Amino acid sequence: MILSDSQKEFAGAGGRLTRMETQSASQQAASQIDFEKSGGVVPVVTQDHQSGRLLMVAYMNREAFEETLKTGHACYFSRSRNRLWRKGEESGNYQTVHEIRIDCDNDTILLSVEQHGDRAACHEGYESCFFRVWRDGALHIVDTRRVDPAKYGPGYGHQPKPAH
Repeated sequence: MILSDSQKEFAGAGGRLTRMETQSASQQAASQIDFEKSGGVVPVVTQDHQSGRLLMVAYMNREAFEETLKTGHACYFSRSRNRLWRKGEESGNYQTVHEIRIDCDNDTILLSVEQHGDRAACHEGYESCFFRVWRDGALHIVDTRRVDPAKYGPGYGHQPKPAH
């Protein structure tokens, strides 16, 4: 974990984030990330803590990062909705953060998480947003859908993009 000594007690047994960060500690950690390089947000790569599987790529602004530190649950910034996106707030598919890493340029975050709820990180109901493989000139779905996203009600997730 890339945190200062004063922040190390933030991680509890097994590396799981177990206690609330003080505001100054979370602000100190956030100050090490270059949020301004890309207009106030940085990419976040999220992987499963146990398997290492890539689950999703999203974005955080400073506020989302600080909330993630304070709560121990993944909070992202939705660029399409222009607001904080507390993973699982609509579906119950929240993520408990086990480890946070920052890349060498201080502009990308890697979260290692435990996926809860239906264990679907993807808004289309798959464990991972990377459920398709390009093969033989076409995209093929290679994973099993864990849940029908209609379960979460109308308007859940992203609106489908029109075909070109």
